[in-house]
Amino acid sequence: MIFLDAAATTPVRREVLDAMWPYLTGEFGNPSSHHSLGETAAAALSGARAAVAGVLGCRSGEVTFTSGGTEADNLAVKGIALARQAADPVLNRVVISAVEHPAVEESARYLERFHGFAVDVVPVDGTGLVSPEALEAVLRPETALVSVMYANNEVGTVQPIARLAALAHSCGIPFHTDAVQAAGWLSVDVKALGVDALSISGHKLGAPKGCGVLYVRGRTRIEPLVHGGGQERGRRSGTENVAGAVGLATALTMAQAQQLQAAERVAALRDAFIASVLAGVPEAVLTGHSTERLPSVASFCFPGTSGESVLLELERRGVVCSSGSACAAGSDAPSPVLTALGIEAEVAQTAVRFSFDSSVTALDLETAAQGIRDAVASVRSLGLA
Repeated sequence: MIFLDAAATTPVRREVLDAMWPYLTGEFGNPSSHHSLGETAAAALSGARAAVAGVLGCRSGEVTFTSGGTEADNLAVKGIALARQAADPVLNRVVISAVEHPAVEESARYLERFHGFAVDVVPVDGTGLVSPEALEAVLRPETALVSVMYANNEVGTVQPIARLAALAHSCGIPFHTDAVQAAGWLSVDVKALGVDALSISGHKLGAPKGCGVLYVRGRTRIEPLVHGGGQERGRRSGTENVAGAVGLATALTMAQAQQLQAAERVAALRDAFIASVLAGVPEAVLTGHSTERLPSVASFCFPGTSGESVLLELERRGVVCSSGSACAAGSDAPSPVLTALGIEAEVAQTAVRFSFDSSVTALDLETAAQGIRDAVASVRSLGLA
């Protein structure tokens, strides 16, 4: 099997399992307990927090462990917007881009439905980019928060986050970015990016599912979504997942150490793969920005086919990937991300996304490109458009 769906999840690294193992077995203490087992767990949690802070370039107290990227996005969008509204009821608008992950978009819509917020959506161009001019056009004195994702999970387009954050700050507005896909491939130095909040998910980096991180700049007001014993400096109550935090910190540290070398190598393989696919299927359409894109993502539309049918044909040939529409198998719903890029719904339904981890090889992608040519030809010959 050639696994080309790393944007959905990645296998857990052996080093991560080894780091987690003690806290899943003998060192099982609750980090809030005042005895030796608890103190050992608390020390491990503190070490994990410091390691994450080291990668992000922030203070340990600015790191909040969550159950994943979705919770981190929810806490950032809802928590910051609600805290700012509580301090000043005039602040009742949030800004998101047209290509956000549902964790951000649905959080904004929740604020709209239940807390009287208006949601302003920044359009993107045909490559998926948000321009500073487009963002500036929707900012208002009432804007409580701007949230624009760092790198898109479907088409891989990388946003100019530092410029967008600086623009928001010039208007006195905090800025959040969903960096779930970017972590491990791009710098997540929060000072260089200039962001007030940043979300990461462990299972995109070689850690298990169920662990994530939210960075929140010190003194940024945030309303907790989970109430209870006041863990995580009052931002996220509940007994911490010590093993998950240790695993995430290990994976993030490893990814950071390998980032530049891995990104350069995989980007070269990605470019060769794109060229091979477009040569083998000339009518295929590459989606996303041609250069401002993740090293690890190549997404195509195959007009005249069904994306789901191509996906299934590829799996028969040993290539595992995903539908670009990120919908359940058999669904005909086009991807909102692709339609936001101006791609017609009928064409968007033909999308297939290929995403790689750092272990991908040239042979993997050469084999996959041949499989794509054969799969598309098979779908067309069988009339599965």
